[in-house]
Amino acid sequence: MTVRVLYIEDNDQNFYLVNFILSAKGWTVIRANNGREGIDLAVKEVPDVILLDILLPVMDGYATARELRKLPGLSMTPIIAVTSYAMAGDREKALAAGCTAYIEKPINPKTFTDQVSRYLSPGSPWGEGP
Repeated sequence: MTVRVLYIEDNDQNFYLVNFILSAKGWTVIRANNGREGIDLAVKEVPDVILLDILLPVMDGYATARELRKLPGLSMTPIIAVTSYAMAGDREKALAAGCTAYIEKPINPKTFTDQVSRYLSPGSPWGEGP
């Protein structure tokens, strides 16, 4: 079974890189350009994992994560913040908003798929965790 990823990202270059890396592993990547579109696509597509930028138009990543967590069919879906927000407290703020994990940009193409895969592992609701 192929892994279905929803990537909520407004930057074309960031999306291209992640899509290239994950598609090379056989994963299907669906894109949303803003938080509101991301919520709508998440409900429609029910992805295995959601990758979420924080600095988004329409609705930021924090608000998007909070809304996604309210939806019954997505409440246990891993949400991984993939963001350049790397100041003290940003990781904690993302986790408090409902994100499962936090990966700083720029991502490492050699390890990115493994970082995401941890949260798809069987066992606990969000795999092996950090």
